[in-house]
Amino acid sequence: MDQQPPQTPSNHLLEQELSPSLKRNENLLCSIYANCSDVVFRSFIIGKNTKAILVYIDGLSDSEGIEEHVFTPLLRDELEESADFLKAVEQRLTVTQVKPFSTIAKCIECLSNGLPILLMDNETQGLALGLSKWEKRAVEEPSAEAGIRGPREGFTETLRVNTSQIRRIIKSPHLKMESIVVGEYTQTNIAIAYIDGIADMTVVEKIKQRIQSIKIDGVLESGYIQELLQEHHYSPFPQMLNTERPDVTCANLLEGRIAIITEGTPFVLIAPITFMSIMQSQEDYYQGYLIGTFTRWMRYGFTFISLFLPSLYVAILSFHQEMIPGSLLFSMSSSREAIPFPALVEALIMEVFFEALREAGVRLPKQIGAAVSIVGALVIGQAAVQAGLISAPMVIVVAIGGISSFMIPRYITGIALRILRFPMMILAGTLGLLGVMTGFIAIILHMCQLTSFGVPYLSSLATPRSKELRDVLIRSPLWMLDTRPHLTGGSNPYRQAPNQKPAPGREDEG
Repeated sequence: MDQQPPQTPSNHLLEQELSPSLKRNENLLCSIYANCSDVVFRSFIIGKNTKAILVYIDGLSDSEGIEEHVFTPLLRDELEESADFLKAVEQRLTVTQVKPFSTIAKCIECLSNGLPILLMDNETQGLALGLSKWEKRAVEEPSAEAGIRGPREGFTETLRVNTSQIRRIIKSPHLKMESIVVGEYTQTNIAIAYIDGIADMTVVEKIKQRIQSIKIDGVLESGYIQELLQEHHYSPFPQMLNTERPDVTCANLLEGRIAIITEGTPFVLIAPITFMSIMQSQEDYYQGYLIGTFTRWMRYGFTFISLFLPSLYVAILSFHQEMIPGSLLFSMSSSREAIPFPALVEALIMEVFFEALREAGVRLPKQIGAAVSIVGALVIGQAAVQAGLISAPMVIVVAIGGISSFMIPRYITGIALRILRFPMMILAGTLGLLGVMTGFIAIILHMCQLTSFGVPYLSSLATPRSKELRDVLIRSPLWMLDTRPHLTGGSNPYRQAPNQKPAPGREDEG
């Protein structure tokens, strides 16, 4: 008869209290961790005749620390029997953190987090020892959000490393971090960070309730949480910001937003957000305000080009040739004389191949990814033009539109605009400029309906407050940015004292 696989422990079993019988507790844990070769059970004697067992998971716990801080102090000298023997053992241990527990569920939770547990006979409580240790990735510069000026540190996959980086920047005790465990099997730790007195507690409670209501087998990346929390599931626009940079996270916390830090991923989620907030870069504030404003306007302009340039070219070439100057029209007509496809099909073919090359460059190893994407674009574009399949102006238009999308600071926002290019080109190829205008109005109406945890997506542009607009279309000097956004930091609107503008220098006479 085939052996049946071990069954998942039932909730009734996990909710049991620890028994005074050490043998029963040991048998229960052995049945739960059956066929688990990495779970170590170490039996020994404390004092004269008190039986004890230390359980830990090899690879998650510090084996050298267990030998030094547990076995050495407990086995070196005999402990005298006393009424509170558990307390005496706890005082003898040289471990920094020792947490008592009394349920099987807590025992499994501690083991899964790398904490060794100590169980003793005739005791209904166990001790979880702070000796977790596993391999961690070093703190490095984030590859997805490179910058010229600013901190070079990025988040890692370890939750406590990420929270410590935030705590190192914001040292105030008003910075709160609440933990929630999500995932029946992965038991993923999630920390919700916010600044008490600045963040809207209604939004904080809403985010906590939504995360606690998630019932799923496992959470492997913060994208799981993002998709399950977003209110508008069928929108291409992100309603939460993800970032690898601690300085970006802290800047949003200081504006009254909430950070969701997920174990196992370097990407931290920020909510609530607006469209203009995801179009801003933290480097705008590290340079002078004139440079920041110029860069921001460049970003807005090339975002418009990325979305509308291919569709405008298709619309004008297909329906509105009279808008093209004569010499340019003659040049374009001669280049398209042997092309067998209409402008719409030509644009769709080029866009599909451009996206394929870009995606291939991302998936390939870094050493050859960039070279393959660049060489592939050059070779395919030149060959297509020489073969008479694609016109040279169409290659130029698609290339400019693709390069313009790289100006968008958030990768997920660039993907949303790249998706919208295809329906915009179809509208342009069927209705001309009327189709382009129809698509533009549809996008604006859709964005007006979006919200991020109650904050309207276009609230930054629709606000009548002049102070709000100082950090939207332009990047005003820092001494003018004395208030937080009113929809996220309204409970504590002022972030600096007034009259911070420096007085002009004056040389001493004589």
